[in-house]
Order: sequence, then C-alpha cells, then structure tokens
Amino acid sequence: MTTAAYLVLAIAAVIAGFFIVQFVRRYQQLKGTRLVSCPENQQTVAVEVDSKRAALAAVVGKPRFELTECTRWPENKACGRQCLSQIEAAPFDCLVRTKLNAWYQGKSCGVCGKKIGPIEWHHHRPALLRPDRATVEWQDLEAERLDEILLTHSPVCWNCHVIETFRRTHPDRVVENPWRLSQM
Repeated sequence: MTTAAYLVLAIAAVIAGFFIVQFVRRYQQLKGTRLVSCPENQQTVAVEVDSKRAALAAVVGKPRFELTECTRWPENKACGRQCLSQIEAAPFDCLVRTKLNAWYQGKSCGVCGKKIGPIEWHHHRPALLRPDRATVEWQDLEAERLDEILLTHSPVCWNCHVIETFRRTHPDRVVENPWRLSQM
C-alpha cells in the first residue's frame, strides 16, 4: 500500500472514531426514564424512548424520539403519542435523573448529616429515607410518583443506605458501639 492509501485509511479511522465518540456521548445523555404528562388524562407517566435511534439521529442532526415503553401500556399502546412533543421540547429536563440531580443538590444525608455531593448515577447512587426510617433505592420505586415521593422522603448517602439495609436485613449481626453513639 502506498502512503496515500495509509493517509486515506487514517483519515477514515479518525472520522469514524469521531462519530463513534459522538454517538456514545449522545446515547449516555439521552438514555433514561422520562416523566411526561399524558395528554389523555393529564397524569404523570414514565416513558422510555429508543435512545440508540435518538443518539444516532442526533449525531447527524436533531434527535428523533420514539417511545419504547410507557406506564400506561399495554392497555393504551394505541395512543397517539402526543407526549413526544414534551420530550422533543425539553429532552433533558424531563429525565428522572435531571429532576433528581436538582433535588439532591445542596441536601444532606438524613442519617449521617454529611452533604451529598455530585451524583454518580452509575456508581454509589444516593437513596431515600422513607417516613418509617427504612432506606430504599430509586429502582424500587415507581418513577411516575416522583413528585409525591420527594415530598415525603429524605435524601440518604450511599454509605448510610448500605449500612441501614444491612442493619434492617441482618439485625442479629449488628453490634452498636455505645461510646460512638454517645459522641454523636
């Protein structure tokens, strides 16, 4: 192969790498559960979009959204999908993680009192403290009830969630240190 052929291959590899990086970045931004108001009954519903297709469209232009899941399906799967206009108008604002990031910002853990810093959704996610003082993870809750949940629950850091879950599930293996408790 000639130098020109190597140069063409190198340029093609750089361009392909650029598009792959853009696709992965867009996919990470666009994936996730979204909350929208159902046009039929004006209630909040949780929806999922085809993030791969939207990311691919976003790399070459503007993202195109298609619903893949809705909490009102399968009963109402034949709906007109008018809720997509809400997603197209604000694709990131309706993401559950965007709403939760805003809610956690500046808050402290309801157990240890430590400030909850920037959230890493892929690693050590914060949890919630229910009114009965049990901790719960986000994946165990119904996303469409987010507003109601945020009014009645408190934020909890990952470490306290792990400790409290162990304490709740294995009470026979927990020994409290009375000296440390008296210092708190």
